Amino acid sequence: METPIVSLKELAISHDDGPLLTHVNLTVAPGEFIYLIGKSGAGKTSLLRTLYADHEIESGEEASVCGFDLMHIKRRHIPLLRRKVGIVFQNFRLLKDRNVYDNLAFVLHATGWKRSEINDQIMNTLKAVGIEDKAFATTFQLSEGEKQRVGIARALINNPSLILADEPTGNLDPATSSDIMQLLVNINRDRGTTMLISSHDFMMIDKYQSRLLVCENGTLLDPQQ
Repeated sequence: METPIVSLKELAISHDDGPLLTHVNLTVAPGEFIYLIGKSGAGKTSLLRTLYADHEIESGEEASVCGFDLMHIKRRHIPLLRRKVGIVFQNFRLLKDRNVYDNLAFVLHATGWKRSEINDQIMNTLKAVGIEDKAFATTFQLSEGEKQRVGIARALINNPSLILADEPTGNLDPATSSDIMQLLVNINRDRGTTMLISSHDFMMIDKYQSRLLVCENGTLLDPQQ
């Protein structure tokens, strides 16, 4: 049996004003494509942040992501975890004073890539997301859909085992949303990259059906179990 990409047992996370999610149990196998849904404030973003060690765990029996023990992870090991976990944001979070190429180069320099390997990795990743012709465009020259493709390229640049996408189509029109979801589906299919996607976009969820998790009533539910 393959080692799970994510394994959570009786996890509890909270906000400053009290508990947010409790009794969270989740196993994600390598290569899965999973949607995370729930009302605003239900804990979806906080759960995703917990998975890349950006939100503290209150308690739990186990919290493992890509082989890292989140219950006891040292601060110096968090960058190592984030090389294994790509993150896609709703509002893109691109460096506005740099072009597309330099946005990706920044990530590779920060994660220790050799200078001789950086150019090929950037161009291959941009080709994978369909915007190799935008390598030297500034962020101001990009459409919203192109900005999100750069965001996906940034998440993909370190060849992660897991991509966490927080409302990746939230700022996009329906046609562009479909293109972005198809891209994520293709990455999952072609590369075997595990996907966990928070979304309110039920049209896309219905179009690209897959496993569904629900943040509801202070915990995480799996309707298929």
